[in-house]
Amino acid sequence: MGRAPSGRPTSFDIAYRAGVSQPTVSRALRGDKSVSAQTRARIEAIAAELNYTVDKNASSLRSQRSNTIALLFFEDPTPDESMINPFFLAMLGSITRACADRGLDLLISFQRMEDDWHVRYQDSHRADGLILLGYGDYTLYRERLDQLERQGTHFARWGSVSSDASGLTVGTDNQAAGQLAAEHLMAKGRRRIAFLGHADEHYPEFEGRYRGFCNALRARDIACEPSLQFDAITTEEAGHAATRALIASGHAFDAIFAASDLIAIGAMRALAEANIAVPEAVAVVGFDDIPAASLTTPPLTTMMQDISGAGRALVEALLAQIEGRDLPPRKLPARLVVRGSSGHRAA
Repeated sequence: MGRAPSGRPTSFDIAYRAGVSQPTVSRALRGDKSVSAQTRARIEAIAAELNYTVDKNASSLRSQRSNTIALLFFEDPTPDESMINPFFLAMLGSITRACADRGLDLLISFQRMEDDWHVRYQDSHRADGLILLGYGDYTLYRERLDQLERQGTHFARWGSVSSDASGLTVGTDNQAAGQLAAEHLMAKGRRRIAFLGHADEHYPEFEGRYRGFCNALRARDIACEPSLQFDAITTEEAGHAATRALIASGHAFDAIFAASDLIAIGAMRALAEANIAVPEAVAVVGFDDIPAASLTTPPLTTMMQDISGAGRALVEALLAQIEGRDLPPRKLPARLVVRGSSGHRAA
């Protein structure tokens, strides 16, 4: 029903205590008659207990629709000058189409963690709500989401559905996808599989993929060895560095599951430099199915996220929040795309 109450009161904390959805809390606190008197009284009592107050300016803004939404990209380190993760860049097309289908205008901008972008969009009243893509270290980003929430800003975000309920979250079923990737590698006869990517609260999507990966190994009575997990952010250089560290560790491995395609591409480069053949000696599986995945040598086996469905779901989630409709967080399935990097060795 939401996350447990946090240190600072938000509408999601009230929803958790009241046993209702966050949109129901929003409607109740602005006096919407669609919420029963009993439920409204319970929500108001919890809000008073938590010293929660509604931003009246934000409430007034919501009644004046601009039919414009803002798409904010978080800047990622990339080898080119785009500073946009290729996966999120690919999602732009589906978001644009979903907006066009609903007669909405779309503003596009960047998020810089050092900037007050969350204040700028709230105060400018340029958009009815925000779609947020990417966030870097989530433990730092979460503070900005909480501030958006306290201000009453409507927003939907792509991220880890299971770890957080800030705004309306749409994301891949990362745990199921990680399990599928590991099962594929084990079916190819791989038993010592390394995982490249952070596996903690700083990167909750990666953490979900790692959890599913480990569950699949344990189901086959194979240990999920911490010595074969190496941290990496979503860049080729991070994947290259993590693979070099893996090789230098001296631990035997016959496969790599990378938490993103960019990490996997960097890993394949490091393996080539070490004269380790892919897939003969080491199989590699990535995650995202960015365009570059099919252009590597050999082409990269990867988990394809539902980019088209993601764009539609994000726009639908944001509109539901703007219109005060209940809509739960949504997980989308990923699909395994088998290419040459995972090889053909039988189990």
